[in-house]
Amino acid sequence: MSLTPEQRDTLIQKCCSAKENAYAPYSKFRVGCSLLCTDGTYYTGCNVENASYGGTVCAERVAILKAVSEGATKFSAIAITCDMTDDFVFPCGMCRQVIVEFATDIPILLVKPDHTYIEQNISKLLPGAFTPLVLKTFSESH
Repeated sequence: MSLTPEQRDTLIQKCCSAKENAYAPYSKFRVGCSLLCTDGTYYTGCNVENASYGGTVCAERVAILKAVSEGATKFSAIAITCDMTDDFVFPCGMCRQVIVEFATDIPILLVKPDHTYIEQNISKLLPGAFTPLVLKTFSESH
């Protein structure tokens, strides 16, 4: 899907706003995410750290799980930001896997605090992904 300039601007604005709600008392690494659904609805998320570290949830997964918990499972684009100014930060491996679970070919905007961005694609960030199609193909052959 090709994003309109308005959709792109909204995704960027919403992910930067979501970052402000991040709970990152341990790493101080705040992340915000916005997710655009195919029906035009936006969901946001921020990272939520936990003293046990393993209980920490990334912003991307918060946004996706929030959307799924409200019945949305078809996504058009996702935008991710953090406080780093010198480079773009990519989603972690677990977040890449969660993204590809619901969308195998969506644009991913990686956004700096000044709203500059680069656009990536989940198929480039997670080549050879383990997707629901793999399981479907396996179950049909067995």
